[in-house]
Amino acid sequence: MASQPKDAAKQDVIYQVADHVATLTINRPEVQNTISGSMLDALTQHLLAANEDRDVRAIVITGSGRFFCAGLDLRGGDIGGGLSSNAGPANLDLRNTPPTVLHAVDKPTICALNGSAAGYGMDLALGCDIRIMADTAKLAAAFTARGVLPESGGTWILPRLLGWSKAAELIFTGRTLTAAESLEMGLVSRVVPAAEIGAAAAQLAADIARNAPLAVQASKRMMRMGMNETFNDHVHHVFLQLLPLFRSADFKEGMASFLEKRPPNFTGK
Repeated sequence: MASQPKDAAKQDVIYQVADHVATLTINRPEVQNTISGSMLDALTQHLLAANEDRDVRAIVITGSGRFFCAGLDLRGGDIGGGLSSNAGPANLDLRNTPPTVLHAVDKPTICALNGSAAGYGMDLALGCDIRIMADTAKLAAAFTARGVLPESGGTWILPRLLGWSKAAELIFTGRTLTAAESLEMGLVSRVVPAAEIGAAAAQLAADIARNAPLAVQASKRMMRMGMNETFNDHVHHVFLQLLPLFRSADFKEGMASFLEKRPPNFTGK
């Protein structure tokens, strides 16, 4: 991944683009990378910018320090007015924040779990298409233990990933999972030594970025739509996605490179 700019320590969310990959780094290690209201806005804007940038073909989300993200920071008062003994964040609005935006972006997203994720941080990780986890990291579904529920996608994603029974057990008990348990349950694609998490995510992003970006993004759209469609409806929508791909320069390049036995040079056109 690209090196951090000199003023990176002053940014709570670092955004970088290099070699067709956008990297978002949550950068509040002094408070376990908990996310403030302003950081929600920054993450959303960076995700939208990456999705609209024709040069970006994959998005990596990670954290700095020992944690990926320990959840929302409700102490500062900029999320829903903060918490008090008598009232919760009644005006908390998550409709246009990172987990929701993640579900809508067409660019492939990779979560590099450099450290543990809890609460909102776990939902943020689950919202990514692919998760790679450091062997020292943990996933803490601690929502019900804090008097809340998975507010940012967990109740929708976990039953689809795990099935109803396993998802129910995890959410109702508020369990914390080790990296090995997360891999066994299918919540992450791979577990790597903590020192290798950045390199592993960068290599995976590069592998994705080498392929035809229009085809990759169309594949993601169809996977997302297919979760709520009948087979016949889905096949029809796939055909409609296929027609413009047949007319693309990348399709011609893909076929030519195959016949000429050379690596393709895709341009996203």
